[in-house]
Amino acid sequence: MHVPVMRSEVVELLAPGRGGVFVDCTVGLGGHARAIVEAGATRLIGVDRDTEALVGARAALSQWAGAVELVHGDYRALPALLDARGLAEVDGIVADLGVSSLQLDTDGRGFSFQRDEPLDMRFDRSAGETAAEYLAEVDESELADVIYRFGEERRSRRVARAIVAARAVGPIRSTGELAAIVRRVVPRDRRSRIDAATRTFQALRIRVNGELDGLDAFLRAAVGRLRVGGRIVVIAFHSLEDRAVKHTLRGLAREEMVVADLTKKPRRPTDDEVAANPRARSAKLRAAERVAVPGVAGGRGGR
Repeated sequence: MHVPVMRSEVVELLAPGRGGVFVDCTVGLGGHARAIVEAGATRLIGVDRDTEALVGARAALSQWAGAVELVHGDYRALPALLDARGLAEVDGIVADLGVSSLQLDTDGRGFSFQRDEPLDMRFDRSAGETAAEYLAEVDESELADVIYRFGEERRSRRVARAIVAARAVGPIRSTGELAAIVRRVVPRDRRSRIDAATRTFQALRIRVNGELDGLDAFLRAAVGRLRVGGRIVVIAFHSLEDRAVKHTLRGLAREEMVVADLTKKPRRPTDDEVAANPRARSAKLRAAERVAVPGVAGGRGGR
């Protein structure tokens, strides 16, 4: 059975035992969704951009088919998804950001350089350009900026220059080709077990899927659709995501006072969880609860 990252912490903070409607914005293979329904949620809406993930989720959640609805869509369109179902408010929202184990482990997805396969990297393979298509056309300066910003790669200009030089000889079509290009110009840090190509692959994945695009707007919209007492839980896996989540939730708590911060510092997976699932090691979980706004009818901040 698929075991999601920080499952017990998600259930504890969402508190689905009180019943109500919950949304899993990145349902994946259904691990968090299953835990939420088992803990007492009345209804759950699971959303994912990846149609292959939804197939797995449907199988994993078949026992609760009457309480679970699975939707192919982008969590950033949450207000429209809820409006289409006549839901003004929900009781809880969870978003587990970033790439999933399914995407990393499935052949042909192009997220990992552990296998030589087509350079795709799209969460939703029914739309958008692949990483290979992006690399074929992108300007060298823009590429360097993307690798620096999204991958925090200090040698981004050197990597971009090498990629542009390589594509002049022939198209870069596979993960193996791209990894080899990066490794030639980024020396391996002997103090770290991280592959030299890791940061560049992360940067391209974030760019291809627009992972940071609209994250602030999504969080604000999600909080706006929580009933008073409803909760949001977000799990991030790299510093760029976590920084954005922290900034937005703190702003909503301290400046706009529409949420109470439930995690003053991000929660991290336990040592036992990391030992059982090494991919959980970088996870950071933050949560907040919707509160009534003084002087505003219904506590909805005029929304």
